[in-house]
Amino acid sequence: MNKFLQRFARKYNEDSQQDSQANIKQTDKLSSSLEQNIKKISSLTGNSSDISIRTFQGANSLPMAIVYINGLTDTLVINDHIMNPIMSDAEVNTTQQRTLSDSLMVIKDKILTVSSTNTVSKIDDFMSALYNGDTIILAEGWDQGITASSAKWMQRGVEEPSSQSVIRGPKDGFTEDMSTNVALLRRRIKSPNLWKIDRKIGQVTQTDVSVMYLNGTANDVVVNEVLQRLDRIDIDGILESGYLEEFIQDQTFTPFPTIINTERPDTVAASILDGQVAVLVDGTPFALVLPITFLKFFIASEDYYQRFDISSFLRLLRFFAFTISMILPSLYIAITTFHQEMIPTTLLVSLAAQREGIPFPAFFEALMMEITFEVLREAGVRMPRAIGSAISIVGALVLGQAAVEAGLVSAAMVIVVAFTAISSFVVPAFNISIAARLIRFILMVLAAALGLFGIMSGLFFLLIHMLSLRSFGVPYMAPIAPFIPSNLKDTVVRVPWWMMLTRPRLFAKNNYVRQNVNLRPEPSDKEKEK
Repeated sequence: MNKFLQRFARKYNEDSQQDSQANIKQTDKLSSSLEQNIKKISSLTGNSSDISIRTFQGANSLPMAIVYINGLTDTLVINDHIMNPIMSDAEVNTTQQRTLSDSLMVIKDKILTVSSTNTVSKIDDFMSALYNGDTIILAEGWDQGITASSAKWMQRGVEEPSSQSVIRGPKDGFTEDMSTNVALLRRRIKSPNLWKIDRKIGQVTQTDVSVMYLNGTANDVVVNEVLQRLDRIDIDGILESGYLEEFIQDQTFTPFPTIINTERPDTVAASILDGQVAVLVDGTPFALVLPITFLKFFIASEDYYQRFDISSFLRLLRFFAFTISMILPSLYIAITTFHQEMIPTTLLVSLAAQREGIPFPAFFEALMMEITFEVLREAGVRMPRAIGSAISIVGALVLGQAAVEAGLVSAAMVIVVAFTAISSFVVPAFNISIAARLIRFILMVLAAALGLFGIMSGLFFLLIHMLSLRSFGVPYMAPIAPFIPSNLKDTVVRVPWWMMLTRPRLFAKNNYVRQNVNLRPEPSDKEKEK
């Protein structure tokens, strides 16, 4: 009896689900009744006040209506290119002798003077076009609607990037508008091989996401993998590219980013030329570039606009600053706590005199100063821009000087923490400097417990972890591990442009050649005679 009841309940639930799905499918399409369509739209949008529905009489007294959203549409386009042609064009008068389907096609193809038109029959497509800024045209007897492009909303103009400024180089940056960002890339790469694949992600937000790459140069396996990972995302909304970054990255539990983000179009264009893939998200000025290697985070776009020797020096300086920002406090703790014999006698006496009367050990002293500076840095970011930088700088100076005078910390510790903080700002990519800040605290704990042995153990573990990372199949530490000599021309140092004949082999699987011949400039015959 119980089994029979269970089978009956299961069968009833299946039939109910089929009936509900059938009802959903029936109501998923537009009706041929204009009044029912208007009621359905009003019900779906909750009678929102910004949803404008205007009814009017078309040709042969045909009841018609237009639907649009105030603030997302251009009213001049609606008046001059939609309403005026429909109500006054001579072609409309001939529609009375046509069927309803013919009149729909005449209005769509011959009367409307907007840039693009389309037809929709499903409610989902209708609402998607409506919230994209299109104007929808409905009529009595039509089971379809006409979408007319009329999108226009307030957007920020192209400005200089705020997070990645350069002295020499382009000053334009991405905006929150997808079409503007795509245009900035196509302005730099005027090639039909620059392909763009669109996706809509987010059940509620329906955010536009575009994948751009150079066909024939980018690795097709990487492109397909990116598209597959994007298609697997099932979330209610995507508001920024950081959402996608966490969904599609290879490994989550790591302090190191495996995808780089940038708001510079020239950086993205250069990456696409190297064979990498760019992911653009509507509503954010930050684009994602993948796959990526660890050494790429230390390369600034300005490196390619300066002389190669200057660029190489600056890159070496960035690597040195990154290392300092990661290990300097822990190194100070280890040497002053366990390895005083490594300090010259004069310096040791000076440090001992400074630490006389300090009530805390070196580890707690460094931890307190590091946390204080992190709080000041975060406060400077969150405070109003007019006073944020002033408060952070003055706060650091006042607190540091007061802490030394109060005997809470030594002057040497203030110097170490200040130099560490300044070094963390040298790296061009902000997300890799955050990784150094996190690792710094772990190394400080190891240094306080085991001294230099703890620091070396932590660095070896960190190196093993980095060697295990992948970014869409590309080894994170390439071209150092695995060692690829042909890719060393643009890593720690940069060779002259005329020597970079090939692209990175790990990115460009299909087309390695960047230049056909070595175009090294040579002196003319007259200069040789001189």
